[in-house]
Amino acid sequence: MDEGFGAGFDEGLIELDGVEKVFDVRKKTGFLKRERRQVRAVDSISFRVARGEMVGYIGPNGAGKSTTIKMLTGILTPSGGRLRVAGIDPSRERSRLARRIGVVFGQRTTLWWDLPLIDSYRLVHRMYRIPDRRYRDNLERCVELLELGDLLDVPVRQLSLGQRMRGDIAAALLHDPEVLYLDEPTIGLDVISKAKVRGFLRELNAERGTTVLLTTHDLQDIEQLCSRVMVIDHGRLMYDGPLAGLHEVGESERTLVVDLERELPPIEVSSARVVKVEGPRQWLAFPAAQSAAPLVAGIAAEYPLVDLSVREPDIEAVIATMYAEQAGRAELGGSRGESVS
Repeated sequence: MDEGFGAGFDEGLIELDGVEKVFDVRKKTGFLKRERRQVRAVDSISFRVARGEMVGYIGPNGAGKSTTIKMLTGILTPSGGRLRVAGIDPSRERSRLARRIGVVFGQRTTLWWDLPLIDSYRLVHRMYRIPDRRYRDNLERCVELLELGDLLDVPVRQLSLGQRMRGDIAAALLHDPEVLYLDEPTIGLDVISKAKVRGFLRELNAERGTTVLLTTHDLQDIEQLCSRVMVIDHGRLMYDGPLAGLHEVGESERTLVVDLERELPPIEVSSARVVKVEGPRQWLAFPAAQSAAPLVAGIAAEYPLVDLSVREPDIEAVIATMYAEQAGRAELGGSRGESVS
């Protein structure tokens, strides 16, 4: 059976089959009394990520994303199911796996807090026993593309969140990992820095074939980096497919904010509706799976346009809609079953 499970790893660098994680939680219920209950953080999740894929792994807070990543890195041991990364069981061979993966955990840095950034990189060099030439080449490339040159001698504790995030991404890549786990990699970055980080990750994936599993609340990260998105909620995988399909399933909408030269009646345009008007500014809702380009062109041709921007749907709202629809279908199915019997 082990051979059958691992045989697909030419296609699946990451593979989960019915993976579960259950935590025992003790809650105080009275003087010297505690109640024990189980919390199922991950509930029978199965998926495969092919070598070289960039996949978004998203969901609301507490959905089970971080628990999944911690099992994939070997920090946590699954309560059930089967899990392999590059043919390795993470919980049993964590040290061996560490040389083949890179991890950036959002708000938790892997850098040494009181040391200059360059000293953290030197420590990574020795810890992973990276050949000197490869270390120098990788460091030079990361420093250039992530614009870290002026930060190398700055203690990590003095870096801004965005600067530290770029520093963490570089540290995770110095040993040329096959798999990169990213948790909110553009958090705290301005628009220009976000674009540079996204460009860096696209280049990394295209040139080196690095497999990337990305967790984020920024749908633009997913749109610009990933061809596939997986949604987890309440520990269960609710969706696995293209982002456009997610918007269709969740019936989500984007918002076009239009600034006109003067106050006008609500804009009339096909495939969108005005949801709010304040003086010369109007808000139009349109399906998130639809391109904004024809809508923008239509408005620019007919109205005195000054400025506009597109606001992405809130991912938690999309997932809440999906969850409500699934619950409604389940309830309907249950009621139908009762009427038949």
